[in-house]
Amino acid sequence: MKRDDLTEKILDIKREKDLSWAQIAEAIGGYSPILITAALLGQMKLTKPQAEKAAALFGLTESEAKMLNEVPYRGSLPTAVPTDPLIYRFYELVNVYGTTFKELIQEEFGDGIMSAIDFEMEMERLPNPKGDRVKITMSGKFLPYKYYGNEDGVPDYGFGNP
Repeated sequence: MKRDDLTEKILDIKREKDLSWAQIAEAIGGYSPILITAALLGQMKLTKPQAEKAAALFGLTESEAKMLNEVPYRGSLPTAVPTDPLIYRFYELVNVYGTTFKELIQEEFGDGIMSAIDFEMEMERLPNPKGDRVKITMSGKFLPYKYYGNEDGVPDYGFGNP
């Protein structure tokens, strides 16, 4: 079985049992509901105890439970440019504001990147009379670029104007 097959199996069982992601995350526990969802969709991994809880919840085999504990192949969308409208909007957001994110982050923190590994995300619904809004808060550790072969007085890591 491939990881994509396991994801499809989990989605089928979720549908059959009429479970919400919130109910699933509560049953498995230990991580944010966002991370649990990402793990069951094949983008993150669960701990062994969490994988066992997921296996019990979904009626998975021992081999399938082990697969939930393996390091996944992340970022495996089926196309380079996403075609699903909701996912495409995130792609569009980065296309439009990506250079702005880069400039503002590097002006504040220096030469480096925001980690997607040491990362947290929260999502909430904001009621609004003109139509409810989606609020997503992302927080990633800043990782400065390391400069090597530097001479006296030149720092090892990227720096900015904080």
